[in-house]
Parts: sequence; C-alpha cells; structure tokens
Amino acid sequence: MLLHDSMAAHVATGRLPGLVTLVAHGDQLHVDAVGSPSFGSDAPLRRDAIFRIASLTKPITAAATLSLVDEGLLRLEQPVDELLPELANRRVLRALDAELDDTVPARREITVEDLLSFRLGFGSVMAPAGSYPIQRAEAALGLHSIGGPPWPPGAHDPDTWMAALGSLPLMYQPGERWLYNTSAQVLGVLLARAGGRDLESVLRERILDPLGMADTGFTVPAEQLDRLTTAYRPDPETGQLRVLDEPADSWWASPTSFPDASGWLVSTVDDYWSFVSMLLAGGAGPGGPVLAPETVALMTTDRLTPDQRRASALFLGEHGGWGLGLAVPAAGARPQVLPCGIGWTGGTGTAGDTGSGAGGTSAPGSGGTSVTGEAGDNGGTGTAGTVGETGPAGPGCSCGVADRSGAASALAFAGIVALAFRRRTKRSATKR
Repeated sequence: MLLHDSMAAHVATGRLPGLVTLVAHGDQLHVDAVGSPSFGSDAPLRRDAIFRIASLTKPITAAATLSLVDEGLLRLEQPVDELLPELANRRVLRALDAELDDTVPARREITVEDLLSFRLGFGSVMAPAGSYPIQRAEAALGLHSIGGPPWPPGAHDPDTWMAALGSLPLMYQPGERWLYNTSAQVLGVLLARAGGRDLESVLRERILDPLGMADTGFTVPAEQLDRLTTAYRPDPETGQLRVLDEPADSWWASPTSFPDASGWLVSTVDDYWSFVSMLLAGGAGPGGPVLAPETVALMTTDRLTPDQRRASALFLGEHGGWGLGLAVPAAGARPQVLPCGIGWTGGTGTAGDTGSGAGGTSAPGSGGTSVTGEAGDNGGTGTAGTVGETGPAGPGCSCGVADRSGAASALAFAGIVALAFRRRTKRSATKR
C-alpha cells in the first residue's frame, strides 16, 4: 500500500489527473491505477489506458533495427548510403555556429551503428531556438528534429523528410559526438526501406506482434479512442496546464504522413512491460527469440567515449552512457544512488530506469522493476508518465507508462533538453 498511497498523494494535489504504476520483482507483478484519464473526467483511470509514450519509442525502434542485424539483413558497421542515398557524400559544418556553406568533407560514411548510438553527426542543439544558422534552416524545412517535440504532425512523408535532411550539412563528423533525437528518426526511414514495408508494419512484424503488443502503434483505432488519455502541457508564460491533445480530435486518431520513430508511438503499461520483459530475458519472447542474447548485451553496453559522455551530460547525467537506442550506465561507472541503470525518458514525461543489482529504482542490491504512468502531462510537450525501458541480464528493471499533468512523481522532461524533478504547474483546460 505504500506505493499506492504515495501515488494517490500526487493525484490528490490536483497537479495531475491520474497515475498508473507497475512494479515487478522476479515473478511478482503489481499494477495500480489511481485517478482519472483527464481533469474533466470522473471516470476511473484504467490499467489498459493508452498513453503517448514519446521517446520511449526509441528503444523499440532500436530493437527492431537490431532484429535485422540478427538476421544478417543489416550490419552494425554497414554504411547507410545504399539505403539512405540522401546521406551519401556528407559535408560537415566547420563549427556549429558556421554558415551552411562553411563546411568540410565528412571523413567517413555514416554507419548503422552511428544511428543506433546517436552519433550520426546531427541532432538536438543545446541553445535557444534560432541561435545558429543550422537551427534556422532545420526549422524552415519543418523537420521537427532538433528544437522541440514532433507535434503537431508536419507535412513530410519519409522520402521528403530524408531529402530535406540530406540538404543540410552535418553538425559534427560521423561518430564524433552524441547528439539526441535525429538518429532515431533516420532509423525509422532506414527500417522501412530495409524491410520493404512501411515502418509500422516492420515494427509490428519484428517486435510488436511477437510480444503481443496489440495496443502499441502510431495511431489509436476509433473504437479504442475512449482509452486514450488527455495530454496537457504547461503554458510557457503562465505555467498553466493547457490541453495539448485529447481523444475527441487527437492527432493519433488517424495515420500521420511521417511515422516518427523517435517519439510517435502510443502504448499501454502492459504492452511496454512485454517489451521490457523481453529485454530482461535476453531477447526471449513468449513465442521464441525476438533478439539474440548477444544483441541485447550489445544494446545495453555503453558505446560512448569519456569525451562524448562529458559533452552529453545534460542529457545522460554525470554517470550515464548510451548503448544502442537507450541510456545505460557509463562504462566503468560505480553504482549510483537512485535512479540509475538502463532506460530512458520521454519528452511527454515518460521515464524508466532499471534496477540491476547495484542500483535502479529498487533499493541497492534488491533488483526489482517498477513501471509508473500518469494521466495528463507536464514535460513541456504533452503527455507524461513513466514507461520503463530495459535491463541487460540483470535481476530487474524499473519502468512505467503514463500521461501526466502537473508534477512528475519521478522524472519529467522539461521540453526535450533536460530532466527535472517535480515540475510544478497550475491547472487549466484551454486547448493549445
């Protein structure tokens, strides 16, 4: 009851309408739902509520890519030029603040591993919007990649999006720097082209169907929209919560022209737990292997150099590293106080972390898994909630799924640039 009481206390403050938690340790699993799916509803929040999971899409995208590696259809060291000719013969800015024509040739081709490890050479810029020529050019092209959330949906389809990205120089040399977000979007296009089908079909064939994740996808069917929670975001000037997206006219009610592999999936706490469980089991799914154990080990091992970790500390933290599509403890890092471990967070406030014996969301040494999700939002973008990610072959993990409004009970994204504890906002019900 301690967890239930703690989560109910957050809802009772009026800073969020509802919360879902999932906690697992070994064979024990506890799921709890508190509150309602929106501030305007008296209906109880259901365990099967559907949430916009934002950047918790990224580990799923990475896992689908790695399944193609397992089958020999892709190789980590493979240049992407053949599948993504838009990224061939890259030019690289001489400096981040350089004009777009002040470039040097790329020293090598971009590889599949560069995309998975977020070292493509293009991604989020930690500066106010419009500070540099590359930011202004990216915004003018409508890429929705380096300066904010992927909503409202843009006009691009995968081919026009790639062509637009290919018209810009890289910010850094391939492999030189960890940069957030764009790599996952590019992976989505790569997956579709390598799989010869649209992205959702590839994800469904490779990950979602084998794991029984029937409620995970880029759209919510009309007959299931009553399960979709309302998403809120704080007004940047007043801090009041405004409705970002609601079931009646949701952006997720119809297919988007560009299925964004960095953050457009919706899911439920049980669906995402199926994904987490597969990773904890070394890639084993209910019907057979989804990923090879060695592949899961690669996915959950830090790929960054010390210099790359230091440059990425705003995202990854002092002791964080990055594997293939998700955060991991930095190579050689000592066990840290909570939260720590394998996982990630989303711009909608979604967050997850693992307990792998020496840390995580459970007490040090205890292992265990927790998944929490909240109805509403705070993270500066829309929905919020915690949906867990992964763990290697450790004893447990922590994760959660939810949309939240108001304060996050654990970690929340402030925009897409930093993690913040307990972001406090006032309620409002004004649409956008």
